[in-house]
Amino acid sequence: MNSALKPDERERLQAQNTELATLAGGLAHEIRNPLSTIRMNLELLAEDLTEEDSGNARRMLNRVAKLQSECLNLEGVLNAFLQFAKAGQLDLQPCSLNEEVDRFLKFLTAEATEQQVELRPHLDANLPQVNLDKALMRQVLTNLARNALQAMPQGGTLEFITMSRDNEIALEVIDTGEGMDEKTVSHMFQAFFSTRSGGSGLGLPTVRRIIESHGGTIACESEPGRGTRFTILLPGTN
Repeated sequence: MNSALKPDERERLQAQNTELATLAGGLAHEIRNPLSTIRMNLELLAEDLTEEDSGNARRMLNRVAKLQSECLNLEGVLNAFLQFAKAGQLDLQPCSLNEEVDRFLKFLTAEATEQQVELRPHLDANLPQVNLDKALMRQVLTNLARNALQAMPQGGTLEFITMSRDNEIALEVIDTGEGMDEKTVSHMFQAFFSTRSGGSGLGLPTVRRIIESHGGTIACESEPGRGTRFTILLPGTN
């Protein structure tokens, strides 16, 4: 089944995405200005406290450090939200999904090796071209790989498989990690849902938003102790 959007549906979706991105950009501007002021004043306060050698100054310096850390966390959430909002704005061009995956794996190799994770690409040599926004597809691969590596703290294998399926292009990302229970899988694509401390909860929702903006679908199969499989289906260029 071809999941490509009809022209009027794509135009409507693009208009909604543009409106959301505009609103997100305005919100980011309104938040970043006071946030920058807070961070700058915290840095100045930390410098003043560092010059004092007293127990009270040291306690205050620790509190300032915690506030600085929270500012960084807030900025991280803001950046993640901007990525989520802009995920629907595409610059599509016909290209090889295999080449994009292969280029990403070369980038990922060092980190995977350090974590004792073996990368196993299985790329269909006869894979047709697909219309992609390369930068956003790189973001999809990065988010999925990051989640997979986090799920394999003791090492494992990470497979990337491409194939053709009934006029669609399929990409499967499979890890041998900790896996997830049914409840987690059912909520994983909801904005701000996260099972990890410090996570923004926008990584996988952004992935789904990017794939759906391409006219595709993404599904997940997982089981605790058995690993996770993400399956992405994208419409072919024909």
